Formats: sequence, C-alpha cells, structure tokens
Amino acid sequence: MTPTTTAPTTPTTPSTSVDALIEAVLAGEHGPLPSSLVATSVFWIHHGTRLAGGDTTYLNQYVLVRLGGSFGGCAFEAGEIDPSICRDSSGTPLDALLREAPRPLRIAALDAYLSETRPHRAAAEAGDAEPVTLPAGTPELRATARDAAIAGLLDIEEGAEVGLIGVVNPLVAAIRARGGRPLPCDLNLKATQWGDPVTADMHEVLERAQAVVATGMTLSNGTFDTILERCRSRGIPLVVYAQTGSAVARAFLGSGVTALSAEPFPFSQFSAEETVLYRYRTAGA
Repeated sequence: MTPTTTAPTTPTTPSTSVDALIEAVLAGEHGPLPSSLVATSVFWIHHGTRLAGGDTTYLNQYVLVRLGGSFGGCAFEAGEIDPSICRDSSGTPLDALLREAPRPLRIAALDAYLSETRPHRAAAEAGDAEPVTLPAGTPELRATARDAAIAGLLDIEEGAEVGLIGVVNPLVAAIRARGGRPLPCDLNLKATQWGDPVTADMHEVLERAQAVVATGMTLSNGTFDTILERCRSRGIPLVVYAQTGSAVARAFLGSGVTALSAEPFPFSQFSAEETVLYRYRTAGA
C-alpha cells in the first residue's frame, strides 16, 4: 500500500529527539500509520572515493529503503549490518522496521516515510525549501559545488570558529572561503588534506564552536541528539548536511537545527549529470 502524500507544509511542532520522532510517526502524527505500509525494497551500497589532489579515500556504506515513490537512506560504519539484511527486510511492514531493525535501517525507514509523506520537491514548490542544482561534471566539480552550497547556509563573522562534525575536505575549504575557522571532528580521519588535526572528541568541539556543521551520519551513530541539545542550550547555529536522513533532519528545523542541506537519494556522487539538493532555513537563520 502506498501512503498518501500530505500537503507540503512545514510541521508546526518540531521534534525534540530521534526516538520521540519515531514514536510520533508510529502513532500516525506525521501521516498514515506505518503499520499499513510496506518497505518494498531494502538494499545497500558500498563505495569508495578519492578526489583528485587528495590523499583520503572515503569509504561509505549506505542502507536504503524504498517506500512508494521515495527512498530513505542511512550511512553506517563497516560491520554494523551485513547484506543479508536486504533479503530479510525487503517486504517488511514499515512499523516493524521502525521498532525492531538495527539503528541504520530504522533511520533509513524513517527517512523513507518522511520523504514520502512530504517530498523535498513538494517543500520547494511550497516555498519552504530552496532547490540548488549541482552541475554536471567530474566528482571534484560536483563535490565543490555541493559543499559551497552547504557552507552558504552559514551566517558567520570573519574568523568565527565552526565545528565540522563529519569531515570532507571540500567542505573544510568551503567553510574557510566563508571566513570561518574549521574545527574538524571525525571518528575515521586524523588530519585534513591541508594537515589540520582532526579530533575525535565531539564534546570539545561543541563547547568551543560558535557555529556547528554536522553530517546526517550523526543520526546513524546516535550522536545527533547530543549535538542538537548542546547547540540548542548554547544558542549557536546548527547546520546539518544530510544524505543520511535528509527528511529526518528536516523534522528538527526550529528545534535546534537552524539550516539544512538535504540531498535525497540518488546522491550526488552516484551521478555525473545535474542533480538537485534542497536548502532549508529557519526564520532568522
């Protein structure tokens, strides 16, 4: 059964935590009951990327859920799930995935649901999101354009320290181009392309930064709620750049997230043609 897409209006009650959002979805507060829906297809992608001029090979794994006319996606660390999840979970009622699946698959299922009930393209048509077309071309060209669009959501003073939780080198460069001083944090990298040290201590960065840019991967590894609460309590901007959980992160606009670059599947690295991401801002962001 395919869910009925709701009117593309901004939710009036922002979510406060990922678990609370899942419970609200299970209760039918964001659209049709997930128990009436089926995840048609569950699949995963494992790929590596090394951009020209860089010395870092990014290794990424995604689990994806197809629901109706939409996809939900979530990156995960190596070894968290294995390919058998595709066989075991395809055709499963969506509420079962939201309740019982490993966390990356729960996030992908939640993302698929929220993407189907309110597609990013419908939000753009309603004026709630700004579509940004990434140009056709090489991976380097497209990555630079994507990360410039993300950094363009920052409204900072020259020299402001910007926490970057989840490091990609073109985004480090884009933050510098906006006048910011990146504070890179990542669990898998030790240094940026330019030799900047990368810390694994997220809390150090959250205490020091004047603004934070975080990847949607934080939804997968369970750190998103902590980042959200700390930025909210300190009153500093939080920009999320999301391939993982792009519609999930959107639910937190106005509740700690001040701006969002949402990139639904298929992600930019999987195409050499023009693709679209969607930028959201809260009032006054």
